[in-house]
Amino acid sequence: MITLYYGLTPNAFKVTIALEEMDLPYQLLPVNVMKGEQYTEAFTRLNPNNKIPVMVDANPPGGGAPVTVFESGAILLYLAEKTGRFYSTDLRARFEITQWLMWQMAGFGPMLGQAHHFLKYSKEEVPYAMERYSRETKRLYTVLDRHLAARDFISGDYSIADMAVWPWMYFRDLQDITLDDYPEIMRWYERIAARPAVLKAMGGLEVRPVPLADEERKILFGG
Repeated sequence: MITLYYGLTPNAFKVTIALEEMDLPYQLLPVNVMKGEQYTEAFTRLNPNNKIPVMVDANPPGGGAPVTVFESGAILLYLAEKTGRFYSTDLRARFEITQWLMWQMAGFGPMLGQAHHFLKYSKEEVPYAMERYSRETKRLYTVLDRHLAARDFISGDYSIADMAVWPWMYFRDLQDITLDDYPEIMRWYERIAARPAVLKAMGGLEVRPVPLADEERKILFGG
């Protein structure tokens, strides 16, 4: 059985989508980051970086002790290796997937995360930061929109690259983005949104495109 420590975040959604797509049994253990549960001693032993998601696989390939993995991209790679699905064995196809997964992890996720913070969550307006991260968010959407022209998925067949990128667009209200401006992404987004495994993975979870309450902001950002 796989245990996923999760919350209502794009990075956690990546993993629930992968688990559903790969038909792996799992249980969810919520971590309330608003109450600082990610800083408990028990959770810190799982992830010294105090972030969700974290996955514990009690039945790893080859047997042996349970395997704990943090960082959502690393979890996706682990699950793809475990199941042999959604990650090609062909060298060229494999690194086509890998480079777009790295694109999401190094740019698309972090930049959109900053847009979330400065556009919706910051307790004071910072015009320079708002403009910077809004502009970079739109640039990254444009990169992907061009790439998806005449493609059904990001890297050939549906893969962990698609699973990594899609949940960040699910939170597009926090980025002040409309997919009407990105027709290729819209086509791709709707195709993935209609997948039964994706619908199941998102069940019961809500987008939260609203500013944080003062007490929540203090826990997450201090002040």
